[in-house]
Amino acid sequence: MEWIDLLEDTTGRFAEVLTTGDLAAPVPTCPGWTLADLGEHTRWVHAWAAHAVTDGNPDGDTPAPGHEREPLVAGYRAAAAHLVDVLRRTSPDAPAWAFGPETRAGFWRRRQVHEVTMHLYDALAAVGRTDSWRPAPELAWDGVDEVATLFYPRQVRLGRSEPLTAPVRLVATDLDRSLVLAPDAAGEPVELAAPATRLLLALWGRVPATGPAAEVLARASVTS
Repeated sequence: MEWIDLLEDTTGRFAEVLTTGDLAAPVPTCPGWTLADLGEHTRWVHAWAAHAVTDGNPDGDTPAPGHEREPLVAGYRAAAAHLVDVLRRTSPDAPAWAFGPETRAGFWRRRQVHEVTMHLYDALAAVGRTDSWRPAPELAWDGVDEVATLFYPRQVRLGRSEPLTAPVRLVATDLDRSLVLAPDAAGEPVELAAPATRLLLALWGRVPATGPAAEVLARASVTS
């Protein structure tokens, strides 16, 4: 995938929501947050990821510009542009701090696209426009794969989640693809079949899962 182009495009769309939306609006998919809180969180994450590439450690921190529209939007755009510039100038094979198995700068190309893609959904939810969230099925499926191969194992490894009680076969009905989440779980396998975007939203807790898989997924914190 053209990660840099996707990142530039999606951060631009996120900035547009911050520019036009009600910053005091609650974000229904992130309880307790306003749109301004979401904007600051995503700005901080972009800056943190850029630091992980340029400085090789996870210790990056930046002061919040505040929740007023002008400094918030300017701060977000600056952090996003800096991240894009850093990743564009850095070989994906260059060493970088990362919480994935491969400590390379390319990790952050993929991760930050998925980060802002999901938070774009959250921002659009705050302004009642989730119908305009339409990532390509291939991108959504890559996000499903990221959950299965990175986030879920990490959650279990860090003790943030109990292991799933049964394998969950995830089937993207619009791509004719599938994978198994927690293939070594002891229980009877269950299946969750839906378009790739719906699977991604379900794994990140943005929409409910359905069928037998719903009960299995509800017992563990797969992503956060």
